[in-house]
Amino acid sequence: MSEEKTDKVINKDTGETVTEEKAEDVSELEEAVEAAAEDAKAEDAEIAEESEEAESSEGEKEEEPAGKKSWAEKKAEKKAQKADKEKEALKAKVEELEDKTKRQLAEFENFRNRSEKEKAQSFDRGAASVLEKLLPVVDNFERGFATVDEADKDDAFVVGMDKVYKQLMDELDKIGVKPIEAVGKEFDPNFHNAVMQTESDEYESGFVAQELLKGYTYHDTVLRHSMVSVVQ
Repeated sequence: MSEEKTDKVINKDTGETVTEEKAEDVSELEEAVEAAAEDAKAEDAEIAEESEEAESSEGEKEEEPAGKKSWAEKKAEKKAQKADKEKEALKAKVEELEDKTKRQLAEFENFRNRSEKEKAQSFDRGAASVLEKLLPVVDNFERGFATVDEADKDDAFVVGMDKVYKQLMDELDKIGVKPIEAVGKEFDPNFHNAVMQTESDEYESGFVAQELLKGYTYHDTVLRHSMVSVVQ
């Protein structure tokens, strides 16, 4: 009968004799225990370090000067500064819009005044054209009265025509038609049209001695220049 040979070792801690397989199991168990102990020490060291940093941070906060602003105060200050900038920007925008509105209103007022002036001028030009055509009618009235004898001035027909003439001249005067003064006035090419020269003991040279055809104005417009004789 053969004997089985088994390797044996003695456990250092207990003094017991164990096989190699059991010895390997014990060795692995011891290594695991040592590793766990090392991990525990590392965790304890890390916790202690974090605790020291926290205490150091609290100490620094306590040592901050009394006048130094906190984070919340700084944030509030920045927010207030931002609000002020936005307020200034809005104020500038409002002023810009007000200025633009004023300029547009002024431009519109100028446009309206210009339009009204142009409209009035256009009306005056149209009225002047019509009134100019009435002047020969006035001339014919005056020429007809000039031929009436003194004895016939009380005739009913002459009196009636005189009333019509006066009514016509009154209406023309109301709308702004005025006769141009000529005789005895210094010659003015803006109102007078010299058709001849004459000698005169009554008027000085350059003055109108005789009116050949009466001129008229309508407001500031000359409807017809006076045809005159000027002293040479």
